[in-house]
Amino acid sequence: MQHQPHQSHTDAHAPVYIQNLLSSLFGFYVCVSDTVLSYLMGPRFLVYASCALSIWGDRMWHFAMSVFLIELYGHNLLLTAVFGLVVAGSVLVFGALIGDWIDRKPRNKVAHASLFIQNSSVTACCVVLMLVFSYKSEIEQMWHGWFTVSVFCYAVVIILADLANLASTALMITVQKDWIVVITGDNRGQLAGMNAAIRRMDQVINIFAPLSVGQVMTWASNVIGCGFILGWNLISLLVEFIFLSRVYQLVPPLAVKSQQNAGEYETRSLKTTPLTSTLLLGARGEITKLPLCFRKMHRMLCTCRDGWKVYYRQSVFLAGLGLAFLYTTVLGFDCITTGYAYTQGISGSLLSILMALSGFSGLMGTILFTKLRKHYGLAVTGVISSLLHVSCLMLCVFSVFAPGSPFDLDTVKEPAAYLPIPKKHQPTHTHLGFITKHCSLAGLWSFDLTVTQLLQENIPESERGIVNGVQSSMNYLMDLVHFIMVILAPQPQQFGLLVIISLLFVITGHVMYFIYAKKYKIKETVIQPTGRKPQNPSV
Repeated sequence: MQHQPHQSHTDAHAPVYIQNLLSSLFGFYVCVSDTVLSYLMGPRFLVYASCALSIWGDRMWHFAMSVFLIELYGHNLLLTAVFGLVVAGSVLVFGALIGDWIDRKPRNKVAHASLFIQNSSVTACCVVLMLVFSYKSEIEQMWHGWFTVSVFCYAVVIILADLANLASTALMITVQKDWIVVITGDNRGQLAGMNAAIRRMDQVINIFAPLSVGQVMTWASNVIGCGFILGWNLISLLVEFIFLSRVYQLVPPLAVKSQQNAGEYETRSLKTTPLTSTLLLGARGEITKLPLCFRKMHRMLCTCRDGWKVYYRQSVFLAGLGLAFLYTTVLGFDCITTGYAYTQGISGSLLSILMALSGFSGLMGTILFTKLRKHYGLAVTGVISSLLHVSCLMLCVFSVFAPGSPFDLDTVKEPAAYLPIPKKHQPTHTHLGFITKHCSLAGLWSFDLTVTQLLQENIPESERGIVNGVQSSMNYLMDLVHFIMVILAPQPQQFGLLVIISLLFVITGHVMYFIYAKKYKIKETVIQPTGRKPQNPSV
């Protein structure tokens, strides 16, 4: 009986303890919910979501387009090669013009226009492809072989797809090269984190996006595949438009843009001597007498010329040029490497697994970049990534001379000596080559992120668009060189020679980066939590 009051007192306080506990848990839940909601509605997440949707659509479209072109032309690679040539040539020619347009126009208008042109072009191309696939037999009967109609359809498809690629390039430069620099401000740690996060999304999406549309095309039909991509683009257009508009509202600095380029031509002419000024005035007088179309053509050519000059005078010119040289290689995981591996007896299923592993290696490269940059700085990260990339590719060159390799220099001197390569078990040289290529991808993507951030940090805001446009042109130019190499040496017996030449291009590109790093003596200061700019402006 003496303990009953104490027990009753404890029981009376028990609900109070539970109530306090529940109140604390509810407060923690509200706090976490507010934090998560604030992040989900913040500009960084909205940029990530917009980039993810855009990248997913691009990857699906690029994969499906290659299949559609082969189906259109009767299982022949000619139309695919023409499309690749048109895409690379158009970016090479119009890259500077796209960049100049990005610099001159407000950021929101550039993003919205690029987004609309890209998605509408893909949608229109899907409609044309659906009509061709659905009524191909009727068109053949109506036009008796439909050669003229088929050429017209090929031209329309390629032009629309090329226009979509140009708009995609403009959108990529706008958001990934300009917007995220403004969003992160002076905090270079956040800039590196956003660059790495977008690249990780790209690697993961590169695995799953082609798989998704490929399954639809395989189990349904090409028409259903076109409809699937069409629906995705319409939904993506609406969602990306809303997200980018919201980001533009949340980040007021995006509305402020330097207009230095607007008077660029006048400024140049004011810096000339009296004699050259007189000559320029006379030349302008002659130009004004030309028809309007010729005057516009002249202005476009001047813009391209000035864009390349602006690119050349950048402090990070050698770093950007070195990155472009890495595109001249047959050591990447593209259609050329896949085709060569197939001639050496590697099955399609194993190739798909290797392609997925290449995406995993790319993810490791993004993680490597963030770790190295945090501990050693941006410049040293580029050096370490370069050494890792080159050392792994050196082992890949050794695989050319490994047992089972078809490498034969006699085929270079005597084209008649071409012999078919029988499909056998997977030889040692192919295994060694793929292993070293996978290892080199970590260094490659880490180096790519390093140069990307160097370009972001060192290019003036007023020239950010045109310099990145010219950089895209350089990348496509060097990519064209690597396709020309394959055209000149297409046999599997000559692939070893292409590997050696590719290594020379890669080494040249990395040497350019070393020269850049030594010339400007890039030494990063310790990255401070406040995100203040380091003392060296070249970092």
